[in-house]
Amino acid sequence: MRLEKMILNRLKKKQLMGESSTITCSGTSSSASSRSSNSSKASSSSSFFKCFSSSPPPFSSSDHHHLPPTDDQSSSAGVRRPKAGQGRGRVDEKATIFENVQTFTFNQLDMATDRFHPSKRIGEGGFGSVYKGRLEDGTPVAIKVLSAESRQGDREFMSELATLSHVTHDNLVHLIGGCVDGPRRMLVYEYMDNGNLAQNLLDNKTTLLNTWEVRKEIALGIAAGLAYLHGEIHPRIVHRDIKPTNILLDLDLRPKISDFGLSKFFPDDDITHITTRVAGTLGYLAPEYAISGHLTRKLDVYSFGVLLLEIVSGKTVVDFDQTLGEQYFLVERAWQMYKSDQMIQLVDPIMLKDGENSGFEEEAERFLVVALLCLQQKSSLRPTMSAALKMMNGTNEDGDVVEIMEPGLIGDFMAVKIGRRQQDKQKSSTATTTTEGAASVL
Repeated sequence: MRLEKMILNRLKKKQLMGESSTITCSGTSSSASSRSSNSSKASSSSSFFKCFSSSPPPFSSSDHHHLPPTDDQSSSAGVRRPKAGQGRGRVDEKATIFENVQTFTFNQLDMATDRFHPSKRIGEGGFGSVYKGRLEDGTPVAIKVLSAESRQGDREFMSELATLSHVTHDNLVHLIGGCVDGPRRMLVYEYMDNGNLAQNLLDNKTTLLNTWEVRKEIALGIAAGLAYLHGEIHPRIVHRDIKPTNILLDLDLRPKISDFGLSKFFPDDDITHITTRVAGTLGYLAPEYAISGHLTRKLDVYSFGVLLLEIVSGKTVVDFDQTLGEQYFLVERAWQMYKSDQMIQLVDPIMLKDGENSGFEEEAERFLVVALLCLQQKSSLRPTMSAALKMMNGTNEDGDVVEIMEPGLIGDFMAVKIGRRQQDKQKSSTATTTTEGAASVL
């Protein structure tokens, strides 16, 4: 069943006509409501389903894949290193924000890009432009220049600096430094030769990822990077926007997690969750977070589950079924395949071409099962990223069979939330009627 029909049917069954719930999705609001007219239903359904479409490349340039992507359409919330009683740091405090990375002058970056020559511009979006440059020592770099009108403002600039200037891992993009010059804000990253995962895997622009071994190493690398963020550093970090366009590939196809503009710090080990404004990309967001803003590390685990399905299947989070002539939600399709014991059919057939890469099916199926575990409806049932990594490697010590429950879908959570609102509304109405009746008797 198509996702939008599923949502509308659930709402209709619960007699929630006219009640609306709004979710921020890539900078827009999508209203999932059940209305009396067919045209209203179609409009709501279409609008909601668009939220699950693959995120468009963040830059209009055909070469935008060379640099850390920023989804300029995403709703975003800034991040700081939390300290009780303190406000957000100011961007012009250069000594503080560039503590662990190189500070560049405007003139240095101006020279590195031939005075920001148009031919050096390799991407642009709502946040500004990105240029390919070469430092004095010959190092190729990608320079993100934030525009004065950028929706990725000082908060996201600070977030990126606060995160990437304090972490080092083979599977995290390397921030070389930055520049603050008056109103100018610039970030300097390592230059990535092979673009992002979406372009190589989902846009069919290259054949670099046509073998299982390559995809396997990419999946393991992403898992290792997230395990590092969640458990190997202090404070812990939740990325909040794991998706294919935010996974970059270097010359050796090593995956690098990028775009930390939405990341959040968990300063204390005993803090299990925080509540924050919802930000990220719908379709990759765990339902409990998308609906209530309840943030834990299990948000990234859920997002990774979706991403892992995409890596193994070669399909986007919302894909098109040629046979049925309709779109489907990849998570829902994976669950259907699992229930019917047909998970192997989800494996991308391009990796089986000419029988060159046969023999990996069992391992690929194990990755799909791990993906479903990461997508469990209850966040407490999802594994940690370190546990997921062990399961993918086949080295998990726990030999017990883990029961896989139905994945969490945002539509399910929306129906529950709207149902509660309707019940509260009915209770309020009943209480008012009772009070008025008592008053009339008196």
